Amino acid sequence: MLSFLQHELAPWVVFAAIVGTAMTVDLALVGRKQVVLSPRTAFRWSLVWVGLGLGFSLAVWGWYGAEQAQQYLAGYLIEISLSIDNLFVFLVAFATLGVELRYQRSVLFWGIIAAVVLRGAFIVAGIQLIERLHLVVYLFGALLVYTAWRLVRTQGVEVDPERNPLVRLTRRLFPVAADYRGGRYVIHRDGRRYLTTVAVALVAVNSADLVFALDSVPAVLAITTHTFVAFTSNIAAVLGLRALYFALASSLERFEYLTWGLAAVLAFVGAKMLLSDVVHVPTVVSLGVVVVAIGVSVLLSLRLTKGDEGGA
Repeated sequence: MLSFLQHELAPWVVFAAIVGTAMTVDLALVGRKQVVLSPRTAFRWSLVWVGLGLGFSLAVWGWYGAEQAQQYLAGYLIEISLSIDNLFVFLVAFATLGVELRYQRSVLFWGIIAAVVLRGAFIVAGIQLIERLHLVVYLFGALLVYTAWRLVRTQGVEVDPERNPLVRLTRRLFPVAADYRGGRYVIHRDGRRYLTTVAVALVAVNSADLVFALDSVPAVLAITTHTFVAFTSNIAAVLGLRALYFALASSLERFEYLTWGLAAVLAFVGAKMLLSDVVHVPTVVSLGVVVVAIGVSVLLSLRLTKGDEGGA
């Protein structure tokens, strides 16, 4: 029993404590609704989240060994890279719906809470499917390769929250007070309840994350099917998403070549899944491909768009 607590339960308890503390601190910051997080402050917070995310790999190493630690790092880097595409969707959604900057923080906080629950459920379900039906590996692999092709072909996805099916359904089912400019999600007028554009933005953010989870979860499962490693690497990346958004919101357009790096990573992990019964790709190779593909695409983007910084 003691052995089980040390080797099975302890990692989950430690990770839950870290996440709980981090989200409590984040919630306290959200409570300061009149304070807009500056890009510089957000960048510092992003470094804290990235430091925690990367540093947790040492704990994974101590609990499960070097192989799992490498898998954790590869999964973490894939998810945080895919998150930048997510940030662009958030930026467009907030701009289209007219949500003020100071209220975007609250929307992103609750969106991250939903993402944690959603990713956890997807990862557990995905691992169970792979263990019970091996053919699912080929389905996930094909999905990733298709996603890579789509990214290259379209150079990203055009976003219009007003055409989002869940947003349209929400507007159809509930009256929306489009003229309300505060930070509340529900208001009362003339004895009726109305949703606000902030609530609609939350629907848009959560539905966007649902779509992105269909790519990111198979991608991490292409690296590892170890439940703890897959879950923690994904969630550690998601936790820093809010700070990353405010750090990069004014310069997201500079990452125009990141799409190519993401496509290369998704194509690689997709091919790895499709060929998993024929070729074994060491985790360190997967980690190297992720680091090189994302690193080169980011550096190339920043270098070639250096003259477009503007006031960022």
